[in-house]
Amino acid sequence: MLQSVFLHEPTSLLTTSSTPRSTASTSSSSTDAEESPTPSFRYDFQDLKPKVPATSSQSYKSLAVLSGHVGSVSCLALCGEFILSASLANDIIVWQQPDLRLFTKFGQGDGAVKALLTSGNRVFTAHQDSRIRAWQVSRSSENVFRLIDTLPTTKDYIGKCMKQSNYVQSRRNQKSLWIEHSDTISCLALSAGLIYSASWDKTVKVWRLSDFKCLESVHAHDDAINGIAAGNGMVYTASADGRIKAWGRGGGELSCKKVLEGHRDVSFNAVVLSEDGGFVYGGGSDGSLMGWSWDGWRPVCDVKAHESAVLCVCLMGERMMCSGSADKNICVWRREVDGGVFRHMVVKGHHGPVKCLQASPVRVGGGFMLYSGSLDRSFRVWWVPAHPNN
Repeated sequence: MLQSVFLHEPTSLLTTSSTPRSTASTSSSSTDAEESPTPSFRYDFQDLKPKVPATSSQSYKSLAVLSGHVGSVSCLALCGEFILSASLANDIIVWQQPDLRLFTKFGQGDGAVKALLTSGNRVFTAHQDSRIRAWQVSRSSENVFRLIDTLPTTKDYIGKCMKQSNYVQSRRNQKSLWIEHSDTISCLALSAGLIYSASWDKTVKVWRLSDFKCLESVHAHDDAINGIAAGNGMVYTASADGRIKAWGRGGGELSCKKVLEGHRDVSFNAVVLSEDGGFVYGGGSDGSLMGWSWDGWRPVCDVKAHESAVLCVCLMGERMMCSGSADKNICVWRREVDGGVFRHMVVKGHHGPVKCLQASPVRVGGGFMLYSGSLDRSFRVWWVPAHPNN
């Protein structure tokens, strides 16, 4: 079992000449932004060979407890050969797979990191200061994770700030450009070359991945938006107003296609979409896990998943799902063909609420790797069998 943080000096897999530093420099170079990832960055998860149980009949195993964050771990993301963990204390730690040693840190103290998103050799971070930051993973820089822009971009801002019609009421007695979020950005999603950001300001904004231009802003809910998922031409938003909304593109713009109601006086904290786009699931503040089929929007499950609020949900392949809760536990679920779920096992070990989950995209040793972050400031790595204990 791996313990705590590996303290030996990391070696870069993205450059052959230097070791990256732990700080990030700022640049708006379009050349670097368009740079293709190096062959070593195209990481094959089949190369990951952690020490996992030899048989699939065993229960889950804790493989690592990694510490190093100053604040509570708020979000996780896979990025090629790395896994990224971020905290409410602004820091982002890069862990190198498969040995999970601390590779580097980056971030600039721009407010708590609330969400991480990766696309090729770029990383996007959403912050409490209502900004999105774009980072380049580049072999040409001493700093492997290098800040390349902030959304909305300066160019986008200057192009719109002169027209009064571009300003909207954002807070009481305050106005801001419609391309700006006016409160914490809580979540990010990516689909078909578009980035979707959702915020506690109740809006969803759409950004073009190629040039970071803000294309659209929609007032989506009556309360803070806590989760977003996108795929197969649809976008789903989960809100503290107790609703999950399904959005499609009508006339090129986002329009609400369906409102999925949760339990009375219960907020939704998370939402996920199945790989085929056929089912959507939401986690509620009452510990419930609810699901609907895209075909007719019929409900497929409504289970009491946890004793306390469900804070995060992630999918693993076509048939498995995990939920993390304020009760400090992780529930692993098997999904049936019709979208229903049944409990596979409960993973225990965190000493605080489980805030974020990320599953590896490949099977390992008859199971899969599960990563979890908690308000106890730890980042944990688990092996979860694909079949229940016999």
